[in-house]
Amino acid sequence: MNSPSFNAWKLVSLSPLPVWALVLLGVGLVLGIALAAWGVRREPSRGRKLLLWGLRLGAGVAAFFFLLEPGIRHLQVARMKNRVAVLVDRSASMNFPSEPGGPTRSAQVAAFLEKAAPTFASWQDRFTVEVYGVDPELAPVTAAQLAQEPARAGTTDLLAALRSAASGGQGSRKLSGVLLFSDGADNTELKAGAVGRARAALTDLGVPVSTFLVGQEALKDLSVEGLKVDDFAFVRNSLTVEVEIHGRGFSGQDIPVVLSQEGKTVASKLVKMTTGDDVKPVSFTFTPDQTGRFVYTVTVPTFPDEAVSDNNSRSFTLKVIRDRVRVLLVVGRPSWDERFLRGLLKQDANVDLVSFYILRTLSDDPGVSNERELSLIPFPMEEIFDTKLHTFDVVIFQNFGYSDPSLSIAEYERNLERYIHEGGAFVMIGGDSVLGEGRAAMPTLMEALPVEAAGPANTDPFKPRLTPEGLRHPVTSIGTGAASTEGAWGELPPIPGANLTRARPGATVLMDHPFMTVDGKNAPLVSVWDYGRGRAMVVATDATWSWAFTAHRDGSPSRAYDRFWGNALRWLVRDPDLTTLKVTADPPSVEPGRPVGVVVQARMADYQPAEGAQVRVELFSVATQKPVAVQTGTTGADGVVRLEFAPPAPGPYKLLASAKKGETDLGKGEDAVAVRAVGPELSDASVRPELMEQIASITEGKAYKLPHDGMPDVPLLDPPVVEVGRAKDQPLWDRWYYLVALIALLGAEWFARRRFGYV
Repeated sequence: MNSPSFNAWKLVSLSPLPVWALVLLGVGLVLGIALAAWGVRREPSRGRKLLLWGLRLGAGVAAFFFLLEPGIRHLQVARMKNRVAVLVDRSASMNFPSEPGGPTRSAQVAAFLEKAAPTFASWQDRFTVEVYGVDPELAPVTAAQLAQEPARAGTTDLLAALRSAASGGQGSRKLSGVLLFSDGADNTELKAGAVGRARAALTDLGVPVSTFLVGQEALKDLSVEGLKVDDFAFVRNSLTVEVEIHGRGFSGQDIPVVLSQEGKTVASKLVKMTTGDDVKPVSFTFTPDQTGRFVYTVTVPTFPDEAVSDNNSRSFTLKVIRDRVRVLLVVGRPSWDERFLRGLLKQDANVDLVSFYILRTLSDDPGVSNERELSLIPFPMEEIFDTKLHTFDVVIFQNFGYSDPSLSIAEYERNLERYIHEGGAFVMIGGDSVLGEGRAAMPTLMEALPVEAAGPANTDPFKPRLTPEGLRHPVTSIGTGAASTEGAWGELPPIPGANLTRARPGATVLMDHPFMTVDGKNAPLVSVWDYGRGRAMVVATDATWSWAFTAHRDGSPSRAYDRFWGNALRWLVRDPDLTTLKVTADPPSVEPGRPVGVVVQARMADYQPAEGAQVRVELFSVATQKPVAVQTGTTGADGVVRLEFAPPAPGPYKLLASAKKGETDLGKGEDAVAVRAVGPELSDASVRPELMEQIASITEGKAYKLPHDGMPDVPLLDPPVVEVGRAKDQPLWDRWYYLVALIALLGAEWFARRRFGYV
């Protein structure tokens, strides 16, 4: 029937009449049949009535057949092959066993694809079957590779894989469908299920996705999940850490949960699993007592028959910072300087202020036999300078040079000196009662200060001069740069007098007197230094209040006074942003198998970048209390160097850094880093059948579970058929027997009507 050059055919109408004419003629035929039926409506014989209706209907159909002039159009067509994408999840969770004691999930997929190879081969006339591994990008993969090479991707992103498969079908080869093999453990866009934008994205694919769930739901496993904790905490303030303990196969068992800080137990709780697949929330509340960055770990026991043992702990880093700086202000007598500083500290929400007035000097003679009769409430010298001294972050003596002679002055001086040496912060503000008349009353404390008295005070007004070190130091940096800082200080009014002091060796002078000199050098006004583990600062005047008074008097936006004292407090308490050696883990939490990075910023004592400094960083294991590796490097022009350690074993680590430039020691610094035992991909061994079913349902595919007996009949879009252009029409209506049939039907109807008396 078909010419050898044609491979398809279809029925067509060869009538030369337009469509509207054929429609009108068809309507006429229908009316003719209807009129004939109407004419015999009163025929009492049901058989006669049906015979007449059948003959008229047959004649009408035969007549319409000749009107349409049907024929067969022989065609030469080409069928375009479409693509079928087979996507196999290659994330690390596919290395879990498909069942207790069974092969891995990847191996199970490999075995199924080998069995399905004949089915794929039978599709070759209509489809091109492409097998990809999702790792996380699409890459061709074979069944042999799935069986031999372990999956390694750190995340599961099924939606991104489906998008990539769909976009790869642009052009002539369209995508007819997707076969998705996965355990459904998506931890990115579909983590919360196929809802919202994710659901819309699945609908937009426009192709059926048939899913094949790999793995069983009955694996026994205990894991620490759902960690919730702030990035930082305040020292001496309570903090809550929340985790979820997910237990599968532990119904009725009590599970101990332990929170530890770098090997030291902080808190522990006991939770009871009530079902075979249960999630129990656990919260720990504790109070950090030290500032810095620390590694904390939440741990549950590891049982011998668990599917995964590496997800039984979860480490995180916590930066503990100061909530409020606790300041002790001891004042020799009321003054404008005391009033402004006390007001500034009281209104600062970050400062917890305790202040006292001592209204006597050494030359005062009260004329009483009992010193304690001088006040209604005795000054708590022992409590402040002995038992409670360590609770203060900063101690400020303002124009104070008196110690109660009824008590042991040397004992409390030693306490203050030891307080500074062991990490405290101390400020001495000048005046006529200190660094002057009272300077000999506290010789031990004076040893901890960066300056020493050199003569009587000078009461002539002057404008302080910023030293080169002061241009870069954070205490005097009240502008946005060196030029801005110098200009800001230059606009401030003169100071009415200052104490005459001499800088000690090792001190850093930030501001000095432009006219007073000591030993040929300008007399220091603001000086700082490190004393032992602590810091000390001397302001050799009690007139810094004039900087604030001028700013408020003329409505200027300048806040030089506030910035100066704010910077001083931050530097004194060693704000991490102001240290000369800043060590930062990059990042603070490291996924398994990733390198540990650290950024070290080195600065000189005057806070200029330490270019060319030799930096040494030690990766120290908190668990074993031993160094793991050492890296060295040289800083660049900005004083910064980044170093990297090879991926270490999971656990908490410290990054201990030191730096030198030539013979100058630039100090030490440290940070903490947590190396996770497992990433999000391996933290949970469960499968998600509900997600796989959602994907199939939304895309009009079908959901299956492995193992499965052979490849099922999955829904696929048919490839398009393209007509090449060759066609040949063969009429069907021009046969003599069709005409004889029409005449016979019309004749039979005429004869029957005549016979029944209708003609």
